[in-house]
Amino acid sequence: MIEKKASADNNIVAELRENFGKGYARRLRVAGRIPAVIYGHGTKPQHVSVPSHEVSLLLRKANAILDLNIEGKKQLVLVKDVQKDPVRQIIEHLDLVIVKKGEKVHVEVPLHLEGESFSGTIAMVDVTTIKLEVEATQIPERITVNIEGAEEGTQVHAKDVELPEGATLMDDPDLMLVNVIVPAAVSTETEGEAAEAAEGEAAPSAEAAAGEAPAEAPAE
Repeated sequence: MIEKKASADNNIVAELRENFGKGYARRLRVAGRIPAVIYGHGTKPQHVSVPSHEVSLLLRKANAILDLNIEGKKQLVLVKDVQKDPVRQIIEHLDLVIVKKGEKVHVEVPLHLEGESFSGTIAMVDVTTIKLEVEATQIPERITVNIEGAEEGTQVHAKDVELPEGATLMDDPDLMLVNVIVPAAVSTETEGEAAEAAEGEAAPSAEAAAGEAPAEAPAE
């Protein structure tokens, strides 16, 4: 199952900036803006700032596309890199790459598991994203893998997932995404119970053995 991007408003007013340095960037963030750089398509890097709150909401989804308004000029960009403070998780800087409508880009799309595998099993996720070449304005939010009722030994590979129309898989087709297994603890318990049952059937109880013993001959 393919989940398309929501039609949330991605129109953002960006402001050109000519000042640089950590001090200036800090003042921008205090003022509620994020410093960013725009590059791509052979153009010179363009330094801008964007509103923190609006952009942060859009960045909740992977591969966010922003429709920037820079002094009256429209520019479509893909968020390529997000730099955050490792402690406070505040966005410190954005790398934005220019894209054109109809242009294809390489992106990593998150995988999402739907349903529950067969009772007693668990679905192990080997990778969390899948690499695609897809039209810039048609990047799916995520690709859903249905594992409802999947039994032990079920494996889902990259070639098994449904791709958006016009998208091309960039990962190895045999890349394993999901592997359904029985946890070791559950498997051990089951084997132990089976062994106990087998021993119970093979060896008679002490009481049974005593009852089957021949009667002692009377003393002469």
